[in-house]
Amino acid sequence: MHDTKPLLALNDFPAIFRKPLEVLQLNLGYLCNLSCVHCHVNAGPKRTELMSRETMDRILALAEAAQIHTLDLTGGAPEMHPEFMYLVRTAREAGIKVIDRCNLTILEEPSYEDLAEFLADQQVEIVASLPCYLQENVDKQRGKGVFKDSLAALQRLNRLGYGQTDSSLRLNLVFNPQDAVLPPDQHQLELAYKQHLWREYGIVFNQLFAIANMPIQRFGSMLVSQGRFDSYLNLLKQHFRAENLDNLMCLNTISIDWQGYIYDCDFNQMLTMPLAAANHPRPHISQFNPSQLKGAPIATAAHCYGCTAGQGSSCGGALAAV
Repeated sequence: MHDTKPLLALNDFPAIFRKPLEVLQLNLGYLCNLSCVHCHVNAGPKRTELMSRETMDRILALAEAAQIHTLDLTGGAPEMHPEFMYLVRTAREAGIKVIDRCNLTILEEPSYEDLAEFLADQQVEIVASLPCYLQENVDKQRGKGVFKDSLAALQRLNRLGYGQTDSSLRLNLVFNPQDAVLPPDQHQLELAYKQHLWREYGIVFNQLFAIANMPIQRFGSMLVSQGRFDSYLNLLKQHFRAENLDNLMCLNTISIDWQGYIYDCDFNQMLTMPLAAANHPRPHISQFNPSQLKGAPIATAAHCYGCTAGQGSSCGGALAAV
């Protein structure tokens, strides 16, 4: 796989600085039941990296001390971590909101049959990847049979109350473009998703998050192989919008990898770009003091244009209207 980090190093991205810390995004490991083409983590079924119980406990202690209101759980498939339920229960008992970034198909895997009910019982917000509402496109991007299993999982979640107008159980879907293009208008695409999924399958959800593909890891390597890396990066730069800078998720979030090392965002984690605020080449949760973040700079490189191009992009979808 091609390393895209050197291709992103020539950086003229504007300086950005931290606001108060509110969210911890945890990558529990790279183990996943899928191997998606657009995956910026390069996750898959053969990956063995998993966060330790000790690291989880350090993070929970930090969350309490820093009055963090949200844990945002990613992977891989975070639910495949053997301590996933322990982490969720402990966080919820402390009054912390938990977001599970779910690939949906895991809910249909053998030995995970009770997972959906657990998420509902714990009032976990689900952010689920569904890169298109058409079977051909989803299976092309994520693997044969993924669309069918995703629909079954969505219907299961709907039966539990997820996405329903009279329920507090939130179900948000994630769209990623099929190619090296910017996502379309999020609002219009959400309407199309809702109309199609309801008409064809009786499925409902709360919001659609349109997220740009980052030129790193598996997707970035594919672009290099096809000779399209520079053109995609130029596309992102040409559509830069300064008004998106004030809404970037890295302003109030830190990303923690499976070993407990800290980064300014999940994408920086995949590029091994350490937290800019720390006076250490590789800051770890065991030595971390959240007070050092106040007004601190955020580490940037050319991939950051992916978050500010067009309507903007974050793990919570578009940052502004087109």
